[in-house]
Amino acid sequence: MFQITKSYKNEEETLVIGLFTNKAPSPTFNNLNEQLKGALQRYIQDGDISTNYKEIEKVLVPEYSGVKRIYFIGLGNESSINKSRYRKAFGNLFKRMQKDGIQRAAVDVNSILSVFATENDCASLISECMGMATFQLSHFKTKKQKETAYIDQLTLITEAEESELMFSLAAGYAFSKGVNTARHLVHSPANLLTASSMAEFARELALMHDFSVEILEEEDLERLGMGALLAVNQGSTEPPALIVLKYQGLEQWENVTAFVGKGITYDTGGYSLKSKTGMPGMKGDMGGAAAVLGAMETIGRVRPKCNILAVIPSTDNMISGGAFKPDDVITSMSGRTIEVLNTDAEGRLALADGVTYAKQNKVDRIIDVATLTGGVVTALGSWMTGAMTNNQDFYKEIEQTAEEMGEPIWQLPYNEDYKEQVRKSDVADLNNSPTRKAHPIMGGAFVGEFAEDTPWVHLDIAGTSMADAPHELGPKGPTGVMAKTLAAYAINS
Repeated sequence: MFQITKSYKNEEETLVIGLFTNKAPSPTFNNLNEQLKGALQRYIQDGDISTNYKEIEKVLVPEYSGVKRIYFIGLGNESSINKSRYRKAFGNLFKRMQKDGIQRAAVDVNSILSVFATENDCASLISECMGMATFQLSHFKTKKQKETAYIDQLTLITEAEESELMFSLAAGYAFSKGVNTARHLVHSPANLLTASSMAEFARELALMHDFSVEILEEEDLERLGMGALLAVNQGSTEPPALIVLKYQGLEQWENVTAFVGKGITYDTGGYSLKSKTGMPGMKGDMGGAAAVLGAMETIGRVRPKCNILAVIPSTDNMISGGAFKPDDVITSMSGRTIEVLNTDAEGRLALADGVTYAKQNKVDRIIDVATLTGGVVTALGSWMTGAMTNNQDFYKEIEQTAEEMGEPIWQLPYNEDYKEQVRKSDVADLNNSPTRKAHPIMGGAFVGEFAEDTPWVHLDIAGTSMADAPHELGPKGPTGVMAKTLAAYAINS
């Protein structure tokens, strides 16, 4: 799929050249411009080729130039470029090339370099964006759809060292595969993606990447006292599962990071029933689990030197005569009792047992990911993931990683005033939904009760897990958000 060459080869049919507004063109541009008797420079001067950020111009050139077409990608002012802006520009490029049916292309790496991105940075970003931007969601339409073109060979033209570049290309593509795995899972209908089928997906992932895997079934959950997860499952005909994947990249099983992903495969709200407009789309309530599995896909491909425990408490939240209900008191795996005030605050119950399971397996830090609250959508919209923590140093590491990966997070407050709200109950140790005030904080604060003193970061992706429209890096629908951040944290830790 990827190749490296040190000089431009005339047999390449499609060439990509980047243009900055305040930087001289690359030698490849100058060579072609000379062959074409200055035509390319005149096109820029006349405005037919733009250097403006994200502008894409396709130019058909004479056969004697050695190529059929050149895509010029505007990168704007070099001082304004960063990884996030590179991603959007590259995503725009690959979407355009896919639309045009391009299957083979060469990129002039020298033309896209900046003071903010090395050859290896550019290689990783290019392969990541190619995989993400061209991804198409599956469908169940019976009418045959037009086949989508994919780039099956991408060549980088550069003088940089080949082995390092190939590693960067592979790593970037691994990130895109992780994101697309998460997107695929979130997009899957809930009648097809049950807790059991998600467990089977995890088994296949483990087999592919040589992870240890354990699937705890209903009898196992009862034996371990996972009363919170089991309570959510009471109304369902589908059995629950606790999915556990273990990646050991260090010689000893130490310095372990736990990823805990909410795996609610469908959420009706239970007896605190959602409205008819609030229920469609709830197949995506396992977006946290999808992000964790996507991250594990990337980790399995890159094989970093770290230890990761992935924990996914999974069930759907349904209604029946046996379903749990407001006023119930349940006992979590931690032994703490919970007064149920809202059955639609079920995700935090599942996470409570997932976090406790991770702690009992002696992990050193925990990151939980969940489509937890509508309140975070009201607070931050679809542009930032809400975050909470009990350890500021740990949070800063995650914040920096998320920014690097183009998945920004915003820290929500978390102090004793908020903690006291979830501890208020006349009949139990905790309650699962004290008030609609500060709703996203209440959800996170509840999960934090089970993290206790273990360094913990909570990521509420309810607003960022879905895109309302097609965008530079993917289609309308699931975004696969936080798969990259989790994997990057593991790789860099």
